[in-house]
Parts: sequence; structure tokens; C-alpha cells
Amino acid sequence: MGETLGSPSVSMKLQRLAEQARRYPELVFNNVFPLIDRDFLREAYRRTRKDSAPGVDKVTAKQYAANLDENLRDLHERLRVKRYVAPPVERVWIEKEGGKKRPISKPCCEDKIVQRAVVMILEAIFEPAFQAFSHGLRRGPSAHQAVEEVRAQCSTLDINWIVDADVSGCFDTIDRRHLRELIKQRVNDGGILRLLGKWLTAGVLEAGELSSPDKGTPQGGVASPLLANIFLHHVLDEWVVTEGQPRLKGRCFLTRFADDFIIGCESKTDAQRVMAVVPKRCGRFNLPSHPEKTALIACNKPLRREHSARGTGTCDFLGCTHYWAKTRRGYWVIKWKTSGKRRRRCMQGIWTWCRENRHAPLTEQYRMLCAQLRGYYRYHGIRGNLKALRTVLEHTRRAWRYWLSRRSHKGPLHWQKYEASMR
Repeated sequence: MGETLGSPSVSMKLQRLAEQARRYPELVFNNVFPLIDRDFLREAYRRTRKDSAPGVDKVTAKQYAANLDENLRDLHERLRVKRYVAPPVERVWIEKEGGKKRPISKPCCEDKIVQRAVVMILEAIFEPAFQAFSHGLRRGPSAHQAVEEVRAQCSTLDINWIVDADVSGCFDTIDRRHLRELIKQRVNDGGILRLLGKWLTAGVLEAGELSSPDKGTPQGGVASPLLANIFLHHVLDEWVVTEGQPRLKGRCFLTRFADDFIIGCESKTDAQRVMAVVPKRCGRFNLPSHPEKTALIACNKPLRREHSARGTGTCDFLGCTHYWAKTRRGYWVIKWKTSGKRRRRCMQGIWTWCRENRHAPLTEQYRMLCAQLRGYYRYHGIRGNLKALRTVLEHTRRAWRYWLSRRSHKGPLHWQKYEASMR
């Protein structure tokens, strides 16, 4: 059965829930599980991605949709009588920079539907409380907004020092006891908490072996981004606003995207205090900060001679380098450019791809390289970053021609033939 338009009745339920949460910030919701009826599950199915890989049961979204009405009826009945069993998630590993790997979990199709239904309820309740400077793991806010916020805040608040911090393996190290207590402050519904407990303790299947981690949320699950955001909201966002900022002498700001955040301070003394307190705050909730990615950076205007010897005046955030530069009229402003690490990683990836796929048809290679460049341009195509974009484009052309010239013994590829292949 094909997808239908969003359910008006479900949307009205969620709107009323969000309005209650907004009007009564101290209200504890203890009877929201009954909202998950068959219509609610159908809307959750509609909002679930259909192109993701199947889980341990190997059931795809297309197969599940072949008998959607009956499957949703059976699923709702199992939820109603508390017979729903959360299956384990299948874990795979993807490459990261520096030779590291990141674990990604693949839930079953039916499990993703139930998780989406619970996320719809929790989002309606928790979203009104989230801070505007929290940009990651949410619908709407984006990485570009976070980068723009850093630039605007540094200029407006006269920020001179940046505390660049990162949580070490946030999804894998979240303390489940603390997470449960934080959720119960707002949602103390037995049905919702029972489902969350099932997902967190369902186990991980890797290479045929089942394990049961005692902490963290499965990265790749539907509910994991929201659970991580709820956790970080209480650990960092709310704490900075209510306790951190009032105790500092100068102005400051916090910008967070998922588990990567920046705290800007007007004075060095405040920045040093923040640098010392943030790891303690994270440690209180058993959330270790990343020692290699946490640093105190001088980020002041080069025009000020008294600060001219303090660092380079730049900082990296979300793959972009913020740096001071003069406009055509001679004013100092903060500009962006692609960070060197991100640019080198992209160029290395393109070089490797051209080497491994040099024997594929030229039209297919051209199509794939264009897709890679479009993805890179969509994120890094920001004002003032033309030089970095040109560098990646020229590197792609050189890498492609280099490896095309080495797929046979006939010598280098003729320039006219190479140019013709790109038309």
C-alpha cells in the first residue's frame, strides 16, 4: 500500500501537546502513551525513511508496506497489551578521518516505526524547551546556521577567546540512568519509559555475536538523536544559561551542533574558568570530554596591538575556519573558509575513488564525480570560499586524468579525449 498524506488528526494531537508543553514548562506528562493508535503508527510509518538498510529480520520497508494495514493492526495490538519485543540492532562500522571507525546501528523496519511514533511525542514536548543555539539533531536548524551564529556572536559580543570542545563518543557513553531521570522530569509515562528501556537494552548484533552494552544509545536508531539532544540540553545548554553565564564577568555565548560545541568569551579569565569547569560538568553525568579536541583559542581582531601576539585569531567549527580579514573598505570582519583538514580529507577521498574506479565507464565516472562535487559545494559553497572550491575542482580534474591515463599501457590520456569525456 502506498503512502498517504499526513494525518490531520495526528497533527492536531501533536500541536495540542506542543502547546501544552509551551504554556506549562513545569508540567509532567504521564498519560501520552495512549496517543499511539493505528492512525498514529501509520503517520509514523509515513515519516520513516524507506531507503535505509533492513535490520536483523531483513524485512525492507517495501516488504512491510505490502501488507501495511494488517502489520500496523498487529503492531498496535502488541503495543496495547505490552507484548511488543524490541529486537537487537545490527551494527556496522564506517570509516572516519584519522583511520578511526564509527559504529552505526540498523534497527528493524517495524522497530523504526515504533521509535518514530515515540519520537513524535517526545519532540512535541521537549522542542519548546530547547535553546535556540542548539542546532544539531533537530528538524529545521542546520550546520550552516550554527556556523553563521558563531560568526555573528563573535562580532557582536566582542569575543576574544574561544573554548572549542567536543564530547568523546557521545552516543556510546550516555549514562542511561541519568537519561531516564532527565526524561522523567518531563515525561513520566510508564508506556513510553518502558519502550525506551526496551530499545536501550535490546542488545547489539555484530558479526553474529549478541552483546548488551550498559551505556549509550545505538547510533543510527530513530530515537537516538532526540535522546542525545535531551541529554545534552540538560547537561550543557540549560546549565550554561542558568548557571554559567550569570557567573562570568564578561559576555559569552554557546553554540552547539550535536556533541560538538563552542563557547565564546569576552575575557581570557572567563574562558579559562569555562575551560576548567566544562569537563567537570560533563564528568558529573559520566560524559567524558574529548581531551584532544578541547582547546582554548585566541580569536581577537588583529587590529588590537595589545592582543597581536595571542594566537592566530582563527578557530575551526563544523569543517569551517573562522578568521579575521579586512573588507574592501578597510573594516575588520570575520569570514569563513573550508578548514584545511576537511579540504584535505575531501581531496584524498576523490583521489582514492578515482584510483579504485578508473576502469568504470567514463560517463559513470563523470556522473559520480559530479555528484561528489555537488555535495561538497552545497555545504562549503559559502561567501568568500571560492578559492577553496576551485582548489578541490582542479584537484578532481588532475586526479581523474592521472588515473585514467594509468588504466592501460597506451600512455597518458590525450587532452582532447579527456575534455570530450567531461561534456
